[in-house]
Amino acid sequence: MATTPPDFSFESAALDRGIPLVCGVDEVGRGPLAGPVTAAAVILDPTQIPPGLGDSKQLTFAKREWLYPQILALARVSVAHASVEEIDDLNILRASHLAMERAVAGLGTEAPAYCLIDGNLIPAGLKGRAEAIVKGDARSLSIAAASIVAKVVRDRIMVDLAQQHPGYGWESNAGYPTKTHLQALLNLGVTPWHRRSFRPVHNILYQEVSVTP
Repeated sequence: MATTPPDFSFESAALDRGIPLVCGVDEVGRGPLAGPVTAAAVILDPTQIPPGLGDSKQLTFAKREWLYPQILALARVSVAHASVEEIDDLNILRASHLAMERAVAGLGTEAPAYCLIDGNLIPAGLKGRAEAIVKGDARSLSIAAASIVAKVVRDRIMVDLAQQHPGYGWESNAGYPTKTHLQALLNLGVTPWHRRSFRPVHNILYQEVSVTP
């Protein structure tokens, strides 16, 4: 069964209420064992929306790479991160929200943008000027654009980190707990880019239990 592509209805509803700026916000990287969590905020120009926007998880690598420069050229875009240290100190949910707040702040708009947030929770710093949209990356074009930008940026970061720390497969698994990554944790140990609060990493550091790939 064909799925309905995202549209501009959420954005149009906000604009019709007299809200001047509407941005889509999404994050990538909650599940990996390594690397930052990355968020993007995107304000689309309704007259120049790149064709083919969709949930980044459903797009091929080639399609994301094709769309990424178009989004940068035609929209206002901001990308921000929360570090591994912040993830460990705050927890992954709060760190994800921190990255979202930073991305919105980085838009550099004179008036605060009204935010369409992917998910069911609104970051504390955005309350009062945001709405949460479950599966928003498949429903809102602005959130879909943000999901693509965040994924492309974070994947590139992990490719660069893979060159510094070979053997973990980050160039292909982006830090997620694949069999290759888990086995490398056992064989090569924990890097500074690993999230020590995540159980597989924590267990190796403190030798509480063994990790089975």
